[in-house]
Amino acid sequence: MNSSTEDLLHEVLLHDTLHTHVRENDPHAGAHLTGLADGALRVALRRQRLTRTGVGVALAVAVATTWVAVADNEAPRAHVVQPAERGDTAKAATVSLLPVTSATEQACTQAGGGYTVHPTQTHPAMCVHADPAGGMSDIRVSSAKAEKGTVDGSWKVEVTLTPTDRTRFATFTGSLASAPPPRNEFAIVIDGRLWGNPMVAASLTGGRFEIVGPYDGDLTAAVAHGLAQRLDPSG
Repeated sequence: MNSSTEDLLHEVLLHDTLHTHVRENDPHAGAHLTGLADGALRVALRRQRLTRTGVGVALAVAVATTWVAVADNEAPRAHVVQPAERGDTAKAATVSLLPVTSATEQACTQAGGGYTVHPTQTHPAMCVHADPAGGMSDIRVSSAKAEKGTVDGSWKVEVTLTPTDRTRFATFTGSLASAPPPRNEFAIVIDGRLWGNPMVAASLTGGRFEIVGPYDGDLTAAVAHGLAQRLDPSG
């Protein structure tokens, strides 16, 4: 983990700790302490973005808002940090959703191409191949946000597509649903890296999908927030 990612993770943890302390112990100091926490998180997010993109000038300052999102008939979700606004000097990253053609339990060879999923304590290494000419390539999403799951506590990025791409996505995923594994999966590729290969059981008509990493629980808080910020056009 590089220093910018470590700094961001530290600020995320500090941010949530201060908010919890204010709610439970010292509500009268809330405005001051939570303001400090929000400001520190904004600085860490902006520093990581500037380091990653090579932009050497300060961007316009905007407020990162933290709230608890409650959907209809759903349990309250964990804190969600919306990315701050940025200037025209940076553009949101694109994402490609490609049909998986094969997946084998071994690392990819250099000559064979594909995307290597590194092994974990519970999963073997995998080599995932996808069709670069199929699916949906280099699309810009409507929104992206990082969320912490309420069941297992793992981090994810919820991505919402534009109305036009929602229709394409429904058609694309519908074409995969009846295929045998692993051809009923699609690869989520961002900046040449595989961020997940979810299985499809039916056409996904809601225009949304989640990024959890190649394996559930792969994303840390810092990585999830950073990825959401890179994808969100208002980030």
